[in-house]
Amino acid sequence: MSELLECIEIETAPDPQAAVIWLHGLGADGNDFAPIVPELDLDGLSIRFVFPHATTQPVTINNGMVMRAWYDISDAAIRREDEKGVRASQKHVEALIDREVRRGIDSSHLVLAGFSQGGAIALHTGLRCSKQLAGVMALSCYLPLADSFSAEVAEANRATPIFMAHGLSDPVVTHARASEARDMLIKQGFDVEWHDYQMPHSVSAQEIIDISGWLRRVL
Repeated sequence: MSELLECIEIETAPDPQAAVIWLHGLGADGNDFAPIVPELDLDGLSIRFVFPHATTQPVTINNGMVMRAWYDISDAAIRREDEKGVRASQKHVEALIDREVRRGIDSSHLVLAGFSQGGAIALHTGLRCSKQLAGVMALSCYLPLADSFSAEVAEANRATPIFMAHGLSDPVVTHARASEARDMLIKQGFDVEWHDYQMPHSVSAQEIIDISGWLRRVL
């Protein structure tokens, strides 16, 4: 069993009946998206938001600088993801999902979410998870280890709603790469809700409104 990552937790009301595990992007930490909770306007829903901190490691494309990362990236241009790191982070996130279940949250009331590298891990882990989830939210990201995806998909999450969103002028993760992941998922029969926004590698006000509506529907 993987050691539990340190997390920031925010509950919208006592005795939460649902949970959102939200993974930050490369070089950030769990504080990155914690301020978004009140902006989501989820009055009436009792949700525990869990914002884990990824472990620190050297990141090759950033000259080996040590930072919080879900996996190493050695060459963004040719999509060389660190498979060992991706799968290690998958185990860390699965451990967090298991903890929520032990704390009384049914997995079908749990959303796995992430931005950028965190979104990639959310997609990777959520659709391989043996427990049925309420949804997977993948913001400004792509699908890592795509070659092994078809063989590893968990039947429990074949029908799980997926929210994907991307900036039309994203210079970090190209719109083309994100839409390629979307098309692959749709081709395999997944329920993908896709949104484009006039923004770079970031989150917009309209996106927050759309996320709020989607969370209300799936939770």
